[in-house]
Amino acid sequence: MSEPIAFVVEDDPQLNHVFGLALKADFEIHSAMDGAQAIEQLDHLSPALVVLDMNLPGASGGEVLAYIRAQKRLAHTRVILATADALQADLLQHSADLVLLKPVSPVQLRELASRIKKSN
Repeated sequence: MSEPIAFVVEDDPQLNHVFGLALKADFEIHSAMDGAQAIEQLDHLSPALVVLDMNLPGASGGEVLAYIRAQKRLAHTRVILATADALQADLLQHSADLVLLKPVSPVQLRELASRIKKSN
């Protein structure tokens, strides 16, 4: 059986890579560097987990999150939001499964993702 998919949406190339490394033990990794690219890939991806930066070029993280939540086939997709903005985190916590304030520790992300994988 293939690994579930984790989709990392982060415009910082280093963070995108680090998040992918943190998740690759438990997931098949796909990534996007901007919101428009993320929405395009989500047309044919069904990730178990999305790690989503909120401040993205192309389309905002909020737009990507709204797209995910509007798709019936993505109803079971878990979303971890990553943001440096505490106010934004408070406003969006009801829409996501988890909100992490940056800087996000790769170890913390790996542990949370592992728990999410086990709960699915």
